[in-house]
Amino acid sequence: MNIKNAMITSTTINKATSSTRNACKLCAPLGASLVFKGIEGCVPLIHGSQGCSTYIRRYMISHYKEPVDIASTNFSEEAAVFGGGQNFITGINNIIQQYRPAVIGIASTCLSETIGEDVDALVRDYSEQTKNQHQPLFFNVATPSYCGTHMNGFHQAAIAAVARFAIQGKKGEHINLFPGFVSPADIRYLKELCSDLGIKATIFPDYSETLDNVHTHEYQLIPTGGTTIPELEKTGSANASIEFGTVFNRGGKSMHGSINSAGEWLQEKMLVTNHQLNMPIGIDASDKFMNILSEFSKSPVPEKHIKERGRLIDAYVDAHKYVFGKRAVVYGEEDFVIAISAFLKEIGIIPVLVASGASSGVMKSAMNEITEQSDETIFADGSDFATMREMMQELKPDIMIGNSKGYYIAREMKIPIIRIGFPIHDRFGASRMHHIGYRGTQELFDRIVNALIEYKQENSPVGYKYI
Repeated sequence: MNIKNAMITSTTINKATSSTRNACKLCAPLGASLVFKGIEGCVPLIHGSQGCSTYIRRYMISHYKEPVDIASTNFSEEAAVFGGGQNFITGINNIIQQYRPAVIGIASTCLSETIGEDVDALVRDYSEQTKNQHQPLFFNVATPSYCGTHMNGFHQAAIAAVARFAIQGKKGEHINLFPGFVSPADIRYLKELCSDLGIKATIFPDYSETLDNVHTHEYQLIPTGGTTIPELEKTGSANASIEFGTVFNRGGKSMHGSINSAGEWLQEKMLVTNHQLNMPIGIDASDKFMNILSEFSKSPVPEKHIKERGRLIDAYVDAHKYVFGKRAVVYGEEDFVIAISAFLKEIGIIPVLVASGASSGVMKSAMNEITEQSDETIFADGSDFATMREMMQELKPDIMIGNSKGYYIAREMKIPIIRIGFPIHDRFGASRMHHIGYRGTQELFDRIVNALIEYKQENSPVGYKYI
C-alpha cells in the first residue's frame, strides 16, 4: 500500500475495505446505553433483537467489570415482519415489574429502524393505555448503526435526554459539564476539581458509580449513582455549558438533524452558552480547561492543581530522552484520538497514523487547529484494523495507543501497546484509568514512558537494571 500522501480519506479506505474487515468502531445503541447508565435509576431498553443487547452487555461487562443489565424487546422473525409493538409493551411491563425504574431509556436498532418502527408513537400509546398506573419516565433515541458509530449513539442519546428533561428558566450560577466518553475515574476527577473550585456543576452522563461501584452484600438491580432528573432539568437554566470534544461540532456527522451534541442543543434551544474544548489531555489542553473553570469560579486555580502541573512539567523534562522522536499509531473515538495525538506532539512523539472507524472527515482540520501538523501524520477516517495493519507494515511505528482490539497487530509487529479508550477486554481496571487534567496526563505519560523503557529493556542483548 502506497501511503506517501499525508491524508487518506474515508472514501479511499472504503474502496479497499468493507465493514467485514474488523471495523475500528462499535454500534450506536452501545453508545446510547452508556448515556442511559449515566442517569440515576435508569434501565436501558434496546428495541430490536436479543443479540444486540447481548453484544452490548458483553462489551460493557468485560470493560467495566460490573454487572450491566440491558433489556431487550427481543425481536423475532414475526416482529421483523409485522412490527414490534407487542414486544415493546411486553418489554416495558417486564422492566417495570422486575426493576421498578425511575427512568427507561429506549434505543432503537438497525432492525427496528429498517422496518420503520415509530418508537415515539409506541411510547405515547403505552403511556395513554396505562395513564392511571404508576409509570417511569420515558425517553427514546433512534440509533441505527448504519448511520454512525457508538459515538453517534452516545451524543444522540445525550441530546435526547436534555431535550426530554431540561427546563428553561432564569439563568443560575451552576454550569453544565458534558465530558463525553471518558472513564469513571475521569468523571470522579471532574467532581473533585469542581468541588475544589467551589463550582456547582451538573455532570452528564455520570456513570462514575453505576459502572464502577463499591462492593455490596446484596445485588443491586439498579446500581446507585448517576445524574439525577432534577439535575437534568436544571441544565436548561445553567450559566453555561462546557463540552469536551469538538469533532461533532466541527461538521461531524450527525444521525438526525444539524444539532450534534447536548451542549449545542441547549445553546440553540435554551440559550445556554456552550464552550467547546478539546478533551483536556496534555498541559496545553488542561491549561485551557483550568482557566475557564477559574473564570467561572472567580477564583484562582487551587495550589494542589498548580503543583500537579509543575510535577508534570518536571516529568516531561526527565523523560524527554525516552520519548522524543518515537513513532506512534493512535486509534479509537475521534475526539479521543485527536486529544491523544495533540498530547503526543506535546511530548515529542510523532503520531504517524491517526485512525478512527468514524467517517466525519474532519479529524485533520480539527488537529490543525490544535497543533502544527507533521507531513508524517496520516489521518485515516472510516478505518478498520485490517487497513491499519497494512499501513503499519510500511510506517514501522514504535508504539500503538488505543483499545485492546489492536493487540493482535501489536503482537504481530512486536511493539508495545498502551491500552486506553473503549473497549479494554484483556486488562483489569479500565474503569479506573485516569486520562484528563494534569493528574490524568501524568498517569498516561508515565505509562507511555515505562512501556517504551520496558520494550527496550526486554529486547536488549545486555541485561540492565538502571536507566
